[in-house]
Amino acid sequence: MSRGFVKEDDQEETPLVPPRADLPEGVTNYVTENGMAELLAEKKALIGEKSAIDASTEQEKRIASNFINAKIRLLEDRIASSKIVALDEQPKNEIRFGATVTLQIGKSTKTLTYQIVGVDEADIAKSKISFISPIAKVLIGKKTGEKAILKLAKKDSIFEVMEINYL
Repeated sequence: MSRGFVKEDDQEETPLVPPRADLPEGVTNYVTENGMAELLAEKKALIGEKSAIDASTEQEKRIASNFINAKIRLLEDRIASSKIVALDEQPKNEIRFGATVTLQIGKSTKTLTYQIVGVDEADIAKSKISFISPIAKVLIGKKTGEKAILKLAKKDSIFEVMEINYL
């Protein structure tokens, strides 16, 4: 049918859904078991949200439903591409995916602790950093007592590995 015969009110905009955390093309989507559980819980919550849509008109309900469906599709793609890494199979004396690492920064006596996780579960507020982040990249492969240098524009940051755990 020609667009000339379609009322403007019948047209719905394609919902703009914010993209998920960036995962570069060709990079394996590693996740911890906890990360996979979080993805599945997010999907369940979205399905619940979709069934609880309360809109005043049928069009509003359709728009809200389309938005949630688009989010679910992105999430399902991420879940399908996920590869779970069993933390108990990682080498205990070396930083790898899933490690919780305690670091001393430079000459400071202050320490920071981070877990290296998948892109979807990374959250700096929870001390979880993505395995593709610059700091994780310089830490992977290091052992307790070794130093990692993160090259920054103005000065380099030096991190000494104090402790490695797989919790």
